[in-house]
Amino acid sequence: MAKKILVVEDEALIANVLSIRLTGLGYKVVTAYDGEEGLAAVKKEKPDLVILDIGLPRIDGTTLCELIKAGAATKDIRVIMLTGKRLMGDMENAFSAGADFYINKPYEWPRLLGHIQKLIG
Repeated sequence: MAKKILVVEDEALIANVLSIRLTGLGYKVVTAYDGEEGLAAVKKEKPDLVILDIGLPRIDGTTLCELIKAGAATKDIRVIMLTGKRLMGDMENAFSAGADFYINKPYEWPRLLGHIQKLIG
């Protein structure tokens, strides 16, 4: 059965490129465009991995990561923060919230894919 990845990204172009690339590698991809949609999708889809932007409307990515990691049914979901935020405090907050990896945009596809493969195969 294909591993499921939820991409929570408010920039449609980035979300679409990630979805196309990951689907082409055999992953099942679900996309959400803000934090509330992302939270609903986490609960409904139970993905193996969430690729999460920090600067999201409605619920920011760091808060969404905390909510995922605090939920009994969702706490084991792996999270990669993929963000344009480059301040050290943003990275520290992401890891404090439970993120497994933190990658800056623009990202290098081989590096992102390597982290995905480490987390879910």
